[in-house]
This record gives sequence, structure tokens and C-alpha cells, in this order.
Amino acid sequence: MGNIMKKLLEKIRELKVLIIGDLILDHYIWGDASRISPEAPVPVIEVDHDSYTAGGAANVALNIRALGATAEICGVLGNDDSGLLLKKILAENNVPIDDIFIFPNIQTILKTRIIARQQQLCRLDRESTPANYKIDIEKHKGLIIDKVKEADVVIFSDYAKGVVDGKLIKLVQKEAKKNNTLITYDPKPIGKVVFKGVDILKPNRLEALELSGIQIRQHDEYPIAKICESIWKQYHPKYLIISLGADGMLLSEKGKIISQIPTYAREVFDVSGAGDSVIASLSTAVAAGSKIEEAVHFANIVGGVVVGKVGATVAYPNEIIEYASTHV
Repeated sequence: MGNIMKKLLEKIRELKVLIIGDLILDHYIWGDASRISPEAPVPVIEVDHDSYTAGGAANVALNIRALGATAEICGVLGNDDSGLLLKKILAENNVPIDDIFIFPNIQTILKTRIIARQQQLCRLDRESTPANYKIDIEKHKGLIIDKVKEADVVIFSDYAKGVVDGKLIKLVQKEAKKNNTLITYDPKPIGKVVFKGVDILKPNRLEALELSGIQIRQHDEYPIAKICESIWKQYHPKYLIISLGADGMLLSEKGKIISQIPTYAREVFDVSGAGDSVIASLSTAVAAGSKIEEAVHFANIVGGVVVGKVGATVAYPNEIIEYASTHV
């Protein structure tokens, strides 16, 4: 297994990946809680330190870089302290973003998580309305097309913040078709994006249910076969891959279930950013020539590495090889 992983990772290093999506700065406040506040029944957090990292589509880009591929990103940042910090984090990881995507007078999306004894207590979100994060397609059409031409794979990382919409997907698909460029999409159904025919669609369990339009009650059995059939009829992805958390990953083609792969994770400390790691590894594995079943196995291994860490994070080649050797 280790040699297979090494060969795949060597091929991934040759790839150029374009990520299009919502850029988020993740802020973590780390501390300890040893008493309850006299003002309200809540813990008092004694803060030890703060840390910042890339979230959303920016975290996908960092995962691509960790795997060894080249990454470039299209998204929107505000010209504020959070935006400048996120741009710096991306630059430190050799992920370029054009200055035209830095918008004045908007709030860079900032998610603050308070962590005590490795447990997340709450999350504070700061963001503007989706309209503020939209890319002017007519204005930047030429730039986007040029970036798609250079890419081996385009990943849409959608957090329903405004960047990803049907017109943008259609523009990219038209250009990608000319060069047989792979297009993958990690969706957020709440954004109601109109799209069809992406190569890989990767929702999680809840997102797949929402995409399908099927209504179930709280204790009903999860109707996986009906969900796959409904998503195929509406969106026609070449492959549908559903992340099922503790139940692993499911692969579907043309509305039919092909296989379900159990999770390789042994310890789960934090699922923050796990979906970003999965779409990054899945996309690069297929673009590097892996068969879809092999790519799902690879993504499952990468996901196992990432959920064993705290906070939105990445998996490096040596960790992947070691994990594959000991857990698979």
C-alpha cells in the first residue's frame, strides 16, 4: 500500500489545480475552562493563545499544496485585517490570489472557534451578505478562462457565501470541455446553485439529502438509494461521492450505488475542514489518473489523517503513507 501511495503522490505533484470558492479565515481561541461564570451558567475560558488558518476554499488550496500539487485560487477577500492575514497565509503556502479579487468595504469571512481542552465550545461568525462576495463574471471572464486553460482540475468549493453560482460553473465547464479538464464540486445546497454535469459531485450526508429534495423524519432510515437516483436525475454528475462520516464514503454512478467504503479513521478529534481535505485528495487523485474507486480510497485515507487532528488542517505525504501502512 505504501508504494502505491508514493506513486500516486508523485503524479499529484505534477498537477496544477484551480480552486474557485468562498475564502474564509479560521480563528481559534485556545484555552482552559475550570469554573462556571457567576454572571451566567457558562464556562469561563482562560485564554492561552490565538491561532489563525485558512478555511473554506482557502483550506482546500492548502490541502492541495500539502499534497504537493500547484494551487491557485479565485475567491473574494475584503481589504481588512482578516483579508490581509488570509492573503499572507496563502502567500506563505505559495497560493496566489489576484488583487482584483480583494474588494474594499466588505468583511472578509471570519469564523472564530473557542476551544477548551480540545473541545469546541462555540463558534462566532462575521460575514457580509452573499451579494458582496459575487465575482463579476462579465468583467473577469477572460481572466477566469485563462486560469481554467492552465489547470488540470478545477475544484468548486462552495460554502454558500456568494462566490459560486450557476453562471460561473457554466462558464468554467464550457472552457474545461475544450481541454478535457476535470471539474469537481463540493456543494452547499442552501445556496440553490443551478448546475449540471460536473465530473465529481461530493456532498456530505446532509447535503446529499438536501440536494435530492427528499423529505424524511428524524428517526427515518437514510434512503441512500433514492437519494442517489434523485441527485442523478436532477444534476447528472458523472460520479456522485457522498461522505457519510463514521459510515465512510459512498460511490454512485448514473443514480446507482457502486460501492460503499468504510471509514479508515480510528480517532476523531475534529471534523472541521475534513470535507476540504476529501475534495482536494479526491480531485487530485482522479486528475493524476487514478480510477474512481482508487481515488475514493485515497480520499478516505486522507480524511482519516485529518480528523485525527484538531482544527481545519491538512495531510502531508509522509502522514498519508504512514497512515495507509498502519490503518488500511
